[in-house]
Amino acid sequence: QLVESGGGLVQAGDSLTLSCVASGTTSGPTTSSYTMGWFRQEAGKERECVAAITWRSDEIWYSRSVKGRFRISRDNAKNTMYLQMNSLEPEDSAVYFCAARYGELEIRPSTYDYWGQGTQVTVSS
Repeated sequence: QLVESGGGLVQAGDSLTLSCVASGTTSGPTTSSYTMGWFRQEAGKERECVAAITWRSDEIWYSRSVKGRFRISRDNAKNTMYLQMNSLEPEDSAVYFCAARYGELEIRPSTYDYWGQGTQVTVSS
């Protein structure tokens, strides 16, 4: 029910915008009160939250490593969440996942119920 797009290969300093489209009918992340987040995972490492946003966008969280460079947003009318990534660094290379959970903002992956398949972001130096 979540599909990411927008990943790719870019050079350090470039920008990239990821999108996550939610689909569904009467339940799940297309309905109200769902917090959504962007996570990333490098090979052999744990999945980490880089940004999360509540349904009304009234609470937003960024990890220290991306704060000031990334911007999360959502358009509930389009069932879409975005991650604008600026000043990309090689350390940002990872598979990026979008996820959704019902309720308040959380950053622990285990608390999210819906996941996309992931999109690869590779930043060359």
